[in-house]
Amino acid sequence: MFFLAFFVDDFVLANFIGPGDTATLASDIEANEMRFGIAVAGYLVILMLDAAIALALYVILKPANKKFASFTAILRSLYAAILVISVLALVFQFIDVYSYGTIKLIGYAFFTAHIFVLGYAVFTSGYILKALGILLIIAGFCYPVLFYGRSVIPEALLVIFVVPAAIAELFLGMWLLVKRNKLPEMKS
Repeated sequence: MFFLAFFVDDFVLANFIGPGDTATLASDIEANEMRFGIAVAGYLVILMLDAAIALALYVILKPANKKFASFTAILRSLYAAILVISVLALVFQFIDVYSYGTIKLIGYAFFTAHIFVLGYAVFTSGYILKALGILLIIAGFCYPVLFYGRSVIPEALLVIFVVPAAIAELFLGMWLLVKRNKLPEMKS
């Protein structure tokens, strides 16, 4: 999902630029229907997976702390819902690419909060590696720089913030796949 979102945002949607001009966006979409369709399909796949992950994280974290499990799932679901709205508004050309980007940044605030809460919930769970919780909390500090700092931080330096975020999510997913049968109350 991480790499698919990067591809869709930075290589596909970046080609549809018409600030404040939905008529230009409409002609860009018409001229590049396939590319735009790939971007929309890619994002909808990502957002469906985000919804599934929100539910899965709730189930995994519920035995440790139902409130944090719920909060984590709600924040991730809000992020996904906001992005679905922004993608659909872009598809139906209610907004331009810049407005889409602004709405997406609002969604990213919920995602960042989700990562912080998830990191804390993982850290305090007692059955998931504490190191993963620490990595997720570090990622929670990296994501705002990635989402909001692109205009002030050189692109080459952003890699410093991408790596911890990618590692945290990748290792959590791998750890959960390996330990899935040993998690509390997962069999019921």
